Amino acid sequence: MSLQGKTLFVTGASRGIGLAIALRAARDGANIAIAAKTAEPHKHLPGTIYSAAKEIEAAGGKALPLIVDVRDEASVYEAVEKTVAAFGGIDICVNNASAIQLTGTLQTDMKRYDLMNEVNARGTYLTSKACIPHLKNAANPHVLMLSPPLDMSPRWFEGHVAYTMAKFGMSMCVLGMASEFKADGIAFNALWPRTGIATAAIQFALAGDDGMKQCRTVEIMADAAHAIFEKPARDFTGNFLIDDSFLYAEGERDFDKYRVDPTTRLMPDFFVPADSVPPPGVVIG
Repeated sequence: MSLQGKTLFVTGASRGIGLAIALRAARDGANIAIAAKTAEPHKHLPGTIYSAAKEIEAAGGKALPLIVDVRDEASVYEAVEKTVAAFGGIDICVNNASAIQLTGTLQTDMKRYDLMNEVNARGTYLTSKACIPHLKNAANPHVLMLSPPLDMSPRWFEGHVAYTMAKFGMSMCVLGMASEFKADGIAFNALWPRTGIATAAIQFALAGDDGMKQCRTVEIMADAAHAIFEKPARDFTGNFLIDDSFLYAEGERDFDKYRVDPTTRLMPDFFVPADSVPPPGVVIG
């Protein structure tokens, strides 16, 4: 299958994983609504909705840059309506926008707690809700959350309970909405990386330049997302997928091509369940 002519509504698509997913779909000739806050260049982070639009169109897609704050209900609904007006509908919703701060309970101020939960959990709920009426009219509708499996091990909570609550809120949308909208044929799935992914979050918030070398590129998440969107929505829903395991099941065997530095050991990501085994030949940590 190809995503040619399909319309994707992607939050946080001005850079990183969101942009990579958009570019992979654009190579098929898809339409992309770039729903993100970045209209002006950030002093540290590359990419705006306008630079993303140029990349998407250069890759073969059609782009609609939209200034969207996923915390703002009116902003989200206005962007969804503009997307439908421009492209005739929405086939795929990608909930990628996210905020992170890895601090303990006493070190997390409530302003930051609110930001993470408003962007991650509430923003995902709101964006999905706004897109669902249009997805009901699509031929093979998918909603994808960039969120982890619901592994209730204390190790994922004890160091950063606020962030975990916010990310797991996204995954709880998958769990509930996959069942709620199963009869409508809308697929809701979660995708999560086994390793660190080379994004601004890793470079500036977590591990610096050395940490980037231990990561995989955003293309592994883009390829996995594309493969999900090719699945029949009525049959493939309610899944919590780890990028390399899912791609291996789809026939991928070359995972070295996704490494930033093949000479450096891969950094494990948060939230990957202990019983999730890497594909043959892949060594983590």
